[in-house]
Amino acid sequence: MPVTVKEGQAQVVLVGCGAPNRGMGWYHAVQMLKEKCPSAALCFVVEPWFLGAGSEGPGGPEFVAWQKDVETKFGVEFVSAMSDLPAVPEGVKRLALISGRTADNPKLLTQCIGSKCSTIYLEKPGAPTVAELETMRDEAAAANVTVKMGYNKNVCKYVRKAREYQDANGGTITFVSNNTYENTPASLGECFERNREGMLKNMVIHELALLVSFFDVSVENIESCVADKEFSSCQTLKGPSGADFTDMDKIKFTIKTKTGKEVTVVGDRCGGEVSWAAVEADGKEVFRHSMPDEEDKANVTVLENEYPGAMPYFFSQDPDYITVKERVASHCVTGCEAEGVATIEVAVETLRVAEYLTPTLTEQLS
Repeated sequence: MPVTVKEGQAQVVLVGCGAPNRGMGWYHAVQMLKEKCPSAALCFVVEPWFLGAGSEGPGGPEFVAWQKDVETKFGVEFVSAMSDLPAVPEGVKRLALISGRTADNPKLLTQCIGSKCSTIYLEKPGAPTVAELETMRDEAAAANVTVKMGYNKNVCKYVRKAREYQDANGGTITFVSNNTYENTPASLGECFERNREGMLKNMVIHELALLVSFFDVSVENIESCVADKEFSSCQTLKGPSGADFTDMDKIKFTIKTKTGKEVTVVGDRCGGEVSWAAVEADGKEVFRHSMPDEEDKANVTVLENEYPGAMPYFFSQDPDYITVKERVASHCVTGCEAEGVATIEVAVETLRVAEYLTPTLTEQLS
């Protein structure tokens, strides 16, 4: 039977699922199917690749097996295109969660608006370029469609704790984002090709969104950006296709603004499973809160056992993904404020900062 949208729920269309255990869209689906987001009823999955040319390629058989299981157990409908969706039932609000390839997002947003989605949850960074994201912002505004962004670190505990400490005690903040790729040419080459938008538009884009949201960072307000050359690394590696890709495997930089704020960002693709925010005063670290913290580790262990082989960062950030989805879904249904959730306006400035900093930092590391 098809999914029933209950009172107080949005009809959710997941656009771009990806492969089980690897795709961010897949993990969003898993959380909604487990009813972790009470205001979100996952009704449709739109997956052009695995329901098309990719059905027999890498990840295809696993996706088809998962699809059959979800259809049978939950009644979710799978389609290959937005045009295959039925009309929105009277009195129901439709929420699109776009989690496809960044390059596809502009056309997917247009299709979601055409499919009468009143709210769109758009995964970071939103679009390949500032110009495309600005066009998307304006298109959504003209259609009276709200676009919220999947910048989950804006609502996560370790960021909040560090900001609260700094507000009360002063000091400067460093945000450290780590990932678990193997430090080998093959592993990093695959990463560089799959995330070809680059380190600043991909892995540390969340940190840039924090800087835009909470630290007055904008292109016009940046006074200086200095890379830590001793820590940072930029490589050219071959991806699975055989083509060369140049990107940073780790980066550390400090931004000072014209309004007197200072903040440091660290990103390390091979740095491990733990990320954190630290506050320094007089050259010494005086506060640190990590993700996951001790409270979260029990949940991480449960999820690791439930989904063996899945991307580790799914588990450490599990509560934050739930928070953002639930706030956006509740906003879709009731119109209430999605507290702390980044808007597409924040996303535009974040992408502007990423495009501004990429050549600056690349030059410093050359």
